[in-house]
Amino acid sequence: MPDETNPFETFQTQVTGAAELLELDDGIVEYLTHPGRVLEGNLTVELDDGSLETFQAYRSQFNDDRGPYKGGIRYHPWVDRDEVMALSGWMVYKCAAVNVPYGGAKGGIPFDPREYSASEVERITRAYTELMRPIIGVDRDIPGPDVNTGQREMNWIKDTYETLMETSVPGIVTGKGLESGGSEGRVEATGRSVALCVREAFDHLDRPLDGATVAVQGYGNAGSVSARQLDWLGARVVAVSDSSGAVYDPEGLDPGEVNAHKDETGAVAGYPGSEERSNEELLTMDVDVLIPAALENAIDAALAEAVRADVIVEAANGPLTAGADEVIADRETVVVPDILANAGGVTVSYFEWVQNRQQFYWPESRVNEELETLVVDAFADMVDAYDRSDAATYREAMYVVAIERVVRAMDEGGIWP
Repeated sequence: MPDETNPFETFQTQVTGAAELLELDDGIVEYLTHPGRVLEGNLTVELDDGSLETFQAYRSQFNDDRGPYKGGIRYHPWVDRDEVMALSGWMVYKCAAVNVPYGGAKGGIPFDPREYSASEVERITRAYTELMRPIIGVDRDIPGPDVNTGQREMNWIKDTYETLMETSVPGIVTGKGLESGGSEGRVEATGRSVALCVREAFDHLDRPLDGATVAVQGYGNAGSVSARQLDWLGARVVAVSDSSGAVYDPEGLDPGEVNAHKDETGAVAGYPGSEERSNEELLTMDVDVLIPAALENAIDAALAEAVRADVIVEAANGPLTAGADEVIADRETVVVPDILANAGGVTVSYFEWVQNRQQFYWPESRVNEELETLVVDAFADMVDAYDRSDAATYREAMYVVAIERVVRAMDEGGIWP
């Protein structure tokens, strides 16, 4: 991993810091920082050559005070129990931040799907669905896509669940293809919310976005969509990166052309007319906006000392460690936290779930309009909490808003037996 910091400890530090501002009882803080349940299991799958391989599998259901559990499924070698617990916790407060009536969950399998055939990935996905079937459900826990999963895997989950349960229930999973009950605008949703947060941050700071320089670490779905959106808003994307390294052009890159180059070659490296850089060099560039859009722990305390961006908008979950937060908090750098910035994905997943339940589907224009409303309102709530509380950072302020909502729901429902 890029850093040895435990992501679950980072999550707990973030929640505890904000909870202290609200002077919550220690028992409530303990409740707010631990998952209700973590399911671990093993999947034994037959590979194409006839051999068997066993994979670990996880699903963490953190909190459902505000609604059914909701959270993605990731396929990545670094997946482990602590990671899924952290990600499920972040999902609780992400949903609360944008006022979506969900709780938080997360699942994953520690493997690299690029090393397996499509048919093998399908069998692994269907085996995972069968293992998780007792604890998921359209009103209980609704999975969605995450790192290295997408429409294809969500379609398989839907089909497996419906076959096993002998029913038709498209809302069992979100992030599906359109013909399987997916929503317009879902693929672009996370990157769109990141770009909206950049726009709102610059408006709040009374700075022009036109011509502002942007660096994007992680040129997957969220990173590439946010780059295109910001380019359309007039910003200048000067650097992007993926696992192959970073490319840089001080005059500005064309995000669409970089996308096409990556689709053709499999990497952003070698993009014509650009200069090669390392991922670390990208993270420390002197730019107006830095968007970490890869995995958690991308910036630790040591690297944070060299970060020079004026605004950091977290497209990834937990890209700054707690130590990095402490370093950056001592500056005038504005950090728009992940629980707001990348909440577009779960927000439009909620819209998809609503459409599935109603069997009535919205045009993309409505999806984008509804998303913008929730993100803009959440940004305003964050700023208001920053002004009215003793929050030292916008991250703490956003957690104050989210925790208040979770605690109110907890109080209203009561603790029993």
